[in-house]
Amino acid sequence: MNKIVISMIAFGLLASSINALECKKENTELKSVRDIIQTGTQIPQKELGIVDGFRAMFEEGKASGQLRGVYVQNNLKTDTDTYATAVGGLLKYETAKFNGLHFGLTMNYTEDIDVLSGDESNGERSDELSSTSSTYSQLSEAYIAYEGCLFDYKLGRQVIDTPLADSDDIRMVPNSFEAFVVQYPSETLNVTLGYLSRWQGTDAGLDDAWVKTGENGTSFIGATYTNVVEASLWYYKITEQNSAIYADLSYSYWFRKNLSLTAAVQYLNESEIDNSGFEANIYGASLELAFNDLTFGVAYNASTEETGKESFSGFGGGTLFTNMDTMILDEITADRDASSYVAGVSYALGDFSLLYAYGDFKGEADSLGDEAHIVEQDMGVEYNYNDEFVAYIMYVISEDELSQVDTDNDWNRMQVLVSYNF
Repeated sequence: MNKIVISMIAFGLLASSINALECKKENTELKSVRDIIQTGTQIPQKELGIVDGFRAMFEEGKASGQLRGVYVQNNLKTDTDTYATAVGGLLKYETAKFNGLHFGLTMNYTEDIDVLSGDESNGERSDELSSTSSTYSQLSEAYIAYEGCLFDYKLGRQVIDTPLADSDDIRMVPNSFEAFVVQYPSETLNVTLGYLSRWQGTDAGLDDAWVKTGENGTSFIGATYTNVVEASLWYYKITEQNSAIYADLSYSYWFRKNLSLTAAVQYLNESEIDNSGFEANIYGASLELAFNDLTFGVAYNASTEETGKESFSGFGGGTLFTNMDTMILDEITADRDASSYVAGVSYALGDFSLLYAYGDFKGEADSLGDEAHIVEQDMGVEYNYNDEFVAYIMYVISEDELSQVDTDNDWNRMQVLVSYNF
């Protein structure tokens, strides 16, 4: 077994033997534009009760859910414009806890509204919300969970968020995974060990639910430390594809109560398995200045050339600092050096939040002499009333800076999302 994995397991076991179980601390590390967008679709977690009988688990269970509607319009410069409107959401039920044991089920559903969507026969309907069949339904979560004295266990279909496997909930259907996950949670240290077999959701493709995560699944282990600094180290092995090591470190300095500066760095190393073509070295850095409700941020990622290879951001939206609504560095890393810069500003005004981000993605000449230079701009307005009713509009502009004529990288996109949590 890889020495890194052995070291991390030993570290986790040592920590669990010398620390008492404590409550989890919210992660405050820097987020990409994609992560910021996702906050508008999150469902507040309900506190589960503790009961003293198996039957009472179900009698004291809690239901929650979200109703969601999305309109998307894609103005393509080299193809037919597409648009679609979909409604749906999810319904979740969790039992109460009995001796640390509880169960959970979540049903996802989405369907296009024909009269508010493009004509499918003319290629005018976008299939990113409800698949090419204009509908999608899935039992996205079905798990059994147990909270022990030191470790938590969860087996079955579940939502997870790690650097290379995440929910990426920025459209209609979040990603979820068939997995077994073990966690050691504490106030300063969280160690996670898991195995993923299949996944579903927008990133997996809504026409093919429950796609394999590697030929024989993906195993991973990670540790996150939160105290004066925030640091994490993760290792993944995707069978017959690649192994990956991910690390990041961030630190926040408070000049005064309402003024702070946060700096972060990250590194992703991927090693090819079985000539899959996935291999990469990616570095990143980020700075964020926050003053009251105004935040400025800049981020940078660079990928070094691996001849004939490309990077893999994982099962979901990925963890790079420069990830935008649509564009990520993965798109231009094949067989070349590539880099990306993002500068953005956000402002919170009562229940409203404003966002603007400018991303510049450049790829040097590959072995065929082809270069890449794509610019994406993201502009968004969000309204959040008491975490129950959320609405936002996101407008995206993508431009190919190298071509005098329009290409597949020249387009505009608008998305309107309305959700209600209950």
